[in-house]
Amino acid sequence: MRTLIKGGTIVNENRVFKGTIVIEDETIADILADHAPEVSADQVVDASGAYVLPGIIDDHVHFREPGLTEKADMESESRAAAAGGVTTFFDMPNTVPQTTTLEALDDKYSRAAKSSHVNYAFFFGATNDNAHLLSALDRHRVPGIKLFMGSSTGNMLVDRDEALDRIFGAAGPLPIMVHCEDTAIINQNMASFKARYGEDPEVRLHPLIRSEEACVASTRKAIELAQRHDARLHIAHITTAAELAMMASADHQQITAEATVGHLYFSLEDYERLGAKIKVNPAIKTLRDREALRQGLTDGRITVVGTDHAPHLLAQKQGGCARAASGMPMLQFSLVTMLELVDEGVLSIERLVALMAHQPARLFEVSRRGFIRQGYQADLVVVRPNSPWTVTPALIESKCGWSPMEGHTYQWRVEQTFCNGHLIYNHGRVDTASQGQPVKFR
Repeated sequence: MRTLIKGGTIVNENRVFKGTIVIEDETIADILADHAPEVSADQVVDASGAYVLPGIIDDHVHFREPGLTEKADMESESRAAAAGGVTTFFDMPNTVPQTTTLEALDDKYSRAAKSSHVNYAFFFGATNDNAHLLSALDRHRVPGIKLFMGSSTGNMLVDRDEALDRIFGAAGPLPIMVHCEDTAIINQNMASFKARYGEDPEVRLHPLIRSEEACVASTRKAIELAQRHDARLHIAHITTAAELAMMASADHQQITAEATVGHLYFSLEDYERLGAKIKVNPAIKTLRDREALRQGLTDGRITVVGTDHAPHLLAQKQGGCARAASGMPMLQFSLVTMLELVDEGVLSIERLVALMAHQPARLFEVSRRGFIRQGYQADLVVVRPNSPWTVTPALIESKCGWSPMEGHTYQWRVEQTFCNGHLIYNHGRVDTASQGQPVKFR
């Protein structure tokens, strides 16, 4: 089948130009400049006045399957991905059971083959005791290793020095994606704040409990481990100006950083308005930290933007620092939120495409995705500016049914999403008969 995406403004590899993309079955067959000869097609999408981008690759999601599917599952969250222009996701291992055995990894791939509407891959989780399995991982199948050097959710904390040395020494060419928070510092802070404010301190205190000090201490240790073992380190959801200062002198071929949409959009002031809806680990911090993160988008210190999409039922988000669950759903609204930052002058649309498509593909060595190139899989998204719409519960595809963006009016709209050449999302409708593919690496 031949499809044309015609007349849009294509953004790809630092170029912005009018043109037409020719799709043959699953792949991009040609990219034609404006005023090219007419081409016959089975399907024509008129993208006049819109922008055509590579499909977004989100390197950091929690789809909750298996074991936590009252919150989310691969079917529901991949629908949310398609509606938001995300064509590929990498899922985290803190499910039930944890993805810390080869059998659990195989099970996730089997589940995704049946229910994911977009492309998928799964991180393998490191523990205090499973470093011997890392050499058995198929490096063409998994994006990397996920390591919790701070206690977050799922009880996957790795806190023994000898275990950390084994993991960094055994990872080989696979990136180690690390959640960096010092648990001892956090526990000490929590005890202190409970003594002062009671058993469930207000959520506005969350960034003082899961503090800058806790993040910096853990990130420093992760960088030292990577340098000692010559391992590839990818620091997940970086949150502080102090951590970004460390990235300024890092070798970015070896050590990279991810920022999340939530940390780039919200700041300390938003706890007053949204409360525990924006309680995440590591915590959303000060306006100064947020501005530093935004600067890091354009000066090379941040390599990719993901979401850490982590749905919970709204009932689980009630309470303060001790009781409310940490994590929020942002996948469906990640691209339009970042496009809002483009409108604000925080970054260019070319840089957005690099951070959300090109550089995730490069960092994890994704095969034939992340760029608009001949012969690549036709993972594409058509977005239209000056097309206002407001987030309502009826529009939310995530199973949890809520978003911190409810009531917010966006000026950009995702109109169509193509995954492997198939029009999976079209003006508000997801084709739930469509299935994604496993991502290949290296």
